[in-house]
Amino acid sequence: MSTPAITPKHVSDSITEMTELVLPNDTNNLGTILGGKVMHLMDVACAIAARRHTGRTVVTAEVDSLSFLSPIHAGELVVLKAAVNRVFHTSLEVGVKVFAENLRTGQRRQTASAYFTFVAFDENGQPTPIPAAIPDTADEKRRFEEAAMRREARLKRKKG
Repeated sequence: MSTPAITPKHVSDSITEMTELVLPNDTNNLGTILGGKVMHLMDVACAIAARRHTGRTVVTAEVDSLSFLSPIHAGELVVLKAAVNRVFHTSLEVGVKVFAENLRTGQRRQTASAYFTFVAFDENGQPTPIPAAIPDTADEKRRFEEAAMRREARLKRKKG
């Protein structure tokens, strides 16, 4: 029995933006958001983007190149932007950037970024093929190409 054709989807269909206010209970003794809280928010934003693309249950398989660039202070907004970079077969890479926004001035600065790999599962809990990602913009095409190189590097490390 052959599997039905899976219609590719545009990268833009997966774009997810989340915003959250940094409250005192989210911070360390320096008044900046806990790194673990930022990682959690990144995982959620990426999972939403992956779910939008696949229409399936997805689980985090790997986090790559997580970089913290600057702190986010209590009272600022955390703004996360995530989108699918590339689909492989049953897995996909989602990129996320994190920004801090000053509510008084509206100024934003990038504070973190990472790449998350997810695996999609069918109704029986088995990895399942997912739609290809169609990059349209120059930035999406660059991220698409770079995702293949990152995947190759990840696979080499696993064999390692």
